[in-house]
Amino acid sequence: MKHRKKKRYFSRGVIFFLCLLFSVMFLLPTVLTITNSFMSEAEIKANYGMIFSTTQGGYVSKTVNLKFIPDQVTLSQYVTGLIKSPEYLLKLWNSILLVVPIVILQVAVASVAAYSFTRWRGKLRSGIFFFYVILMLMPYQVTLVPNYLVSSWLGILNTRWSIILPGMFAPFSVFLLTKFMRRIPFSLIEAAKVDGAGEWEIFTKICLPECRSALYSIAILVFIDYWNMVEQPLILLPDADAQPLSVFLSQINAGEIGLAFAMATVYMIPSLLLFLHGEEYLVEGIANSGSVKG
Repeated sequence: MKHRKKKRYFSRGVIFFLCLLFSVMFLLPTVLTITNSFMSEAEIKANYGMIFSTTQGGYVSKTVNLKFIPDQVTLSQYVTGLIKSPEYLLKLWNSILLVVPIVILQVAVASVAAYSFTRWRGKLRSGIFFFYVILMLMPYQVTLVPNYLVSSWLGILNTRWSIILPGMFAPFSVFLLTKFMRRIPFSLIEAAKVDGAGEWEIFTKICLPECRSALYSIAILVFIDYWNMVEQPLILLPDADAQPLSVFLSQINAGEIGLAFAMATVYMIPSLLLFLHGEEYLVEGIANSGSVKG
């Protein structure tokens, strides 16, 4: 009996140690970004400048000095990015103007589409839903050229609508919300119909409240996905003044290393706040959608 307890405690200790190790490794880049954003430009260049300046044969010629604690804490990078250079605030505002409409419209379209897939009992339902799953499995790069051609034909190329329109009809949200809506007991809907409720009342007063956790999880996942987009604005928004901040963060120049650390830290704040606010809904929504009978 004592041997079993020791063995159980040992296995739990090993699992705890491995989880702690992977957690630290996962958080190291984020911690490095935040702490290095408080370093001076001279210190950052001394530690990482050789990555951008002196390379031979594709390899860094000197050892990179990873520092988590700055020699002298300074806010100069934040002052430059947020006050002295308003172009970065403009890019941050561009990100907000692109992502927020996509999240709102995609959740709205997915809610209506998922309700249709749940209530519609036609023979074509399974085929159309399977088509949605195939589209969901395709990476965005596959549909990037068709989106470019359609945007050019519609005359919305180099405008925010070239990003918003494809984003609001993304199939992932429809798939996840449909699987979640099928968990709602059919007897509950039938009881509402007996009481005289129409389809709109069933949708707004029964389905949407029951799917609150799924709606939260979808909103968080969609926000994080499009908040970090790079390929779409590069292709569909050639005008640099209309591009989001994520494009700048993907094109770091040798003279902007410290500024990139600071703006990356600022750029992480909305995603972290949204995740911390809806963490319980996110876990519940994904867990329940995966245990649904189709």
